Amino acid sequence: MDKNILSDRLLSMTESATLEMTRKSRELKDKGLDVITLSIGEPDFNTPEPVKEAAKKAIDENYTHYPPVPGFQVLRQAVAQKLKRDNGLDYNESQVVISNGAKQSIANVLLCILNEGDEVIVPAPYWVSYPSMIKMAGGKTMIIKAGIETDFKVSPEQIENAITNRTKAFLFNSPSNPTGSVYNRKELEAIAKVFEKHPDILIIADEIYEYNLFEGEHISLASFEKIKDQVAIINGVSKGYAMTGWRIGYVAAPQVIANACNKVQGQYTSGAGSISQMAALEAVKTDPTASPDIKMMVSAFKERRDLLVDLLKDIPGVITNKPSGAFYLFPDVSFYYGKSDGSMTINNSTDLCLYLLDKALVALVPGEAFGSPECIRISYATSKDQITEAVKRMKPVLENLK
Repeated sequence: MDKNILSDRLLSMTESATLEMTRKSRELKDKGLDVITLSIGEPDFNTPEPVKEAAKKAIDENYTHYPPVPGFQVLRQAVAQKLKRDNGLDYNESQVVISNGAKQSIANVLLCILNEGDEVIVPAPYWVSYPSMIKMAGGKTMIIKAGIETDFKVSPEQIENAITNRTKAFLFNSPSNPTGSVYNRKELEAIAKVFEKHPDILIIADEIYEYNLFEGEHISLASFEKIKDQVAIINGVSKGYAMTGWRIGYVAAPQVIANACNKVQGQYTSGAGSISQMAALEAVKTDPTASPDIKMMVSAFKERRDLLVDLLKDIPGVITNKPSGAFYLFPDVSFYYGKSDGSMTINNSTDLCLYLLDKALVALVPGEAFGSPECIRISYATSKDQITEAVKRMKPVLENLK
């Protein structure tokens, strides 16, 4: 059987660049090479012990049957309480739908609202999967670009200028993957004022890195009362609680959106794993300001950020900002485009990442995948020793490009 059986939808999709680079690095590791992987967006910490104990207890108490499609009531209640505790937001449990990761939560919303040709405004740099998920739901991605000179933040004017009569949604991520940038209250207030004038546009606010914050405070766009009924909050336990493999995310949204997500999820996955939900319940009930595990992880990520920013200052042509959240650095490396080592010429960030993987055995992710071809993404979700060694390897390899 050949690929003619495959759908146009499938054939038009690209492999996640993050997963592709991770796969390539694993292939080299399998050959016995000492590859340092700075490509994957996953905390290198283990899930906190109280969360693991809650999962074990759930098994013993036989939480092993089909859960409700939108999630256990007790977990949806806990999410609503978390939104009140951490964000000052009032949601009913019926407005919360638990899914198999925040990625599914985003996909659910897009599948629920998009008709063929509807437009979704997406600031770039963006997370790699946004455009593919929009396309899969029949929509069209309308990109608005921000560079390192504005800390990778788009302006209200850019958003306003991108709105057309086909605009259905605005897909927004703060703290950001891949840049680590965090919009402050004043910046978010200005964005909110734009959407006050467009009450039919849904704002999909991806807040999965909420707890991975080093300076300032996390402000949800849903906290601006005049647009709250236009906001679907996306969040989960993967990044903040080091629970990537548990696959629990959620959406908190206007009732019509929550009902729709419940309906569509019921047709293609049903509820998220029962044991994972009970583990997530323990996590969500934890006040982040009182959690030693969360404080430890945030402190470690901040130290690593500072180390990486400082080390990269010694490499000519690598321009960095200092992100306030997440666990990524997104330096501008366009200085090296057009340069060569005599046998290979670097034309773009994909070339550069492949070159560094080959010559320095360091795995990074090209900026093309995030809508910013002048940059590369470096994940510092690894030890300081690994970060130091990675930059030590990269420096002479980059200096060899003339």
